Amino acid sequence: MHTPRKTVTSIGIIGFGAFGRLMAHHLQPHFRLRVLDPDQPAQFDDSGKGLAPGDIAEIGACDLVILAVPVGAVPSALAGLAPHLRAGAIVLDVGSVKIAPALAMQAGLPDHVEIVGTHPLFGPQSARKGIRGLKIAICPIRGRSAGRIAAFLHRVLGLDVIMTTPDAHDREVALAQGLTHLIAKILVQMEPLPRRMTTASFDLLMQATEMVRYDAPNVFLAIERGNPHARAVRDRFFALAEEMRLHLDDAPRQALEVAKDEAMQPA
Repeated sequence: MHTPRKTVTSIGIIGFGAFGRLMAHHLQPHFRLRVLDPDQPAQFDDSGKGLAPGDIAEIGACDLVILAVPVGAVPSALAGLAPHLRAGAIVLDVGSVKIAPALAMQAGLPDHVEIVGTHPLFGPQSARKGIRGLKIAICPIRGRSAGRIAAFLHRVLGLDVIMTTPDAHDREVALAQGLTHLIAKILVQMEPLPRRMTTASFDLLMQATEMVRYDAPNVFLAIERGNPHARAVRDRFFALAEEMRLHLDDAPRQALEVAKDEAMQPA
């Protein structure tokens, strides 16, 4: 059985890519941080509560551990982390999909560890002017810490917290996020795109594209392949696009037939 911790004073972060660094920036004023990432090692930073690089044992000794790794790397990260976690520790992920990480954490973490799934519905590009008012999904998985985490994120960091389940989350983001990234990928492939003679609606479309243009490739693959509901959305989108293509290709013939019919009508 897990023993809930009354307070969280230290946070370990596994993964220090663009989003790991974004999290550290906003969490460092409130917690002591330890960071592990062999590919992008963190440097000591004594601002706020302090940030220091750490090994896996030091990460596991923290009150709360954040998995800021690609969804596909979650199981291997858990395998290294699990032996070092104390009773009552909290582990959460920040993946773009929630069903797969939730199952992996339930299977790979000891029973005395609490588990929370999260998905910040923003990234480094959309958070350039701050994170206050942006959305984050919270999925309680094991234990009672999700409510406390949600309260901190809302009251202290100013985030708009959405409590949900892994399945409900994945169903919604398959459309909201999956379709956005899919369209953006296609638009980038269509470059060069107009930059001068544009409409306001096109400018908004390009703004959305720019927000996700530089996401790591594994983010797009997690959204499209790691979400079990994404394929149905893609299939429906492409089917409707094909219907529209056929309709537009057939439109001249239909117009010609209408014109002939009208011409044959008695005066």
